[in-house]
Amino acid sequence: MAKYNDSKCRLCRREGSKLMIKGNRCLSEKCSFDQRPYAPGQHGRARKKVSDYALQLREKQKVRRIYGVLEAQFRNYFLKADMARGITGHNLLSILERRLDNVVYRLGFAHSRQQARQLVRHGLFTLNGRKVTIPSLLVRVGDAIEVPEKKRKVPVLAEAEQAIARRGSPAWLEADAAAFRGLVKALPQREDIQTPINEDLIVELYSK
Repeated sequence: MAKYNDSKCRLCRREGSKLMIKGNRCLSEKCSFDQRPYAPGQHGRARKKVSDYALQLREKQKVRRIYGVLEAQFRNYFLKADMARGITGHNLLSILERRLDNVVYRLGFAHSRQQARQLVRHGLFTLNGRKVTIPSLLVRVGDAIEVPEKKRKVPVLAEAEQAIARRGSPAWLEADAAAFRGLVKALPQREDIQTPINEDLIVELYSK
C-alpha cells in the first residue's frame, strides 16, 4: 500500500467509526476517536448536508481503509466480485476477507491488519509449507498458514498464543495457538463479518 504519512487516527475520525488501524490502541483510553469523535480539520464539528453520493463515497473509503488497499486494487476487487456468482456486495467482502494479511490478523497473529501486512512481507509465514511474502494473496479452502518454529520467538508472534485464546477466530477459520497454525475451513460468509459495513452503498457507487 502507498505510504500514508499523516496520523492514522485521522482516518477513523474522517470516516466516523473505528477502523481498528492501530490494533489494541483503538481499544484503549488513548484512542483519538473516543476523545474527538468528529471529523478532523477546522470545520470538523460543523453540520453538513450529506448527499447520497457522499454517503456512498465515504462507505467505499471506509472499507478501503479498513483493509488497507489502494483505489485501483479495490476497483479490481469489485469487478471480480461483480463477475462472480452471487450477491456482488457479499462477494466483495468475501474477497477482502480472504487476503492473506487479513487472515493473519483474523487468526490473532497480529494486533492490526497493518502489522499483519508487515509480518507477511518479512516472510514470517508459510502457506501450505511454502514461504510467502505477498499480503494481497487470496487464500482458498484448505489452505494452512503457519509460523515456522525458528521464527516463533519474534516478540509479536510470541504473544500470539495468548492473543488467539483471548480474541478467538471467525467460524470460517480454525486457529491452533500451540502449533502457531491456522486453517481455512470455508469461504467467509456475510454473517461472519461483524465489522459495520454497508456494502450496498459501494455497489450503488460503482454502478453509476
